[in-house]
Amino acid sequence: MQRTVSLVSLLVLGLAWTLQRVHTFPEALIITQDRFDLGRFMGQWYEVAVASTCPHFMQRRRGSPVIAAVELQHVASEDNFTMTVTTLRNGSCMKTSTDYGLTDTPGQFFYHVARFSADVDSYVVHTNYDEYAMMLLMSTEKPSGNKTTIVKLYSRARDASPAVLDNFKTLVRQHGMSDDTVIVNHRKVDCLPVEQVTQPAAQPEVK
Repeated sequence: MQRTVSLVSLLVLGLAWTLQRVHTFPEALIITQDRFDLGRFMGQWYEVAVASTCPHFMQRRRGSPVIAAVELQHVASEDNFTMTVTTLRNGSCMKTSTDYGLTDTPGQFFYHVARFSADVDSYVVHTNYDEYAMMLLMSTEKPSGNKTTIVKLYSRARDASPAVLDNFKTLVRQHGMSDDTVIVNHRKVDCLPVEQVTQPAAQPEVK
């Protein structure tokens, strides 16, 4: 009987250790695009769909489902690239630039959001470069430790095919969200940005 109890205890402890390991190191489960090509990923995109575990983020996006223009630029000699997003905010056009730091893993980047004191890891999980790209962003706020997952769909055109949207919803479900959380941006606004906000360059993390 004692041997049976000990065996059960070991199994429970083993399961607990496994769950803790998965929770602590979620990036180990994320696989980026095979043979990711940074050069082909650069250029003009449109953000056409998004989903998030953050209710405040989702409320804000549902109130303004505007297709954002995304421009990616990289200088070969530098270890980061710039993402410039042009969108409509509070009735005015705005351009925001963020420097993404490169990592040793192709298709994985990072940046820091000072406003929320949050470190963000960004992954290109699926792309064919010429049509679509699916992005996974995972952030941790400090010192609260609050975690947020955001999934974004980029398209070279201002819309995405039904097949691509279905695959995007599958990715959303894989990260614990339902199809109802997916916001498909449909408002198409053409404008020239009147204000630019630039975030400081990301610094390499010590891991």
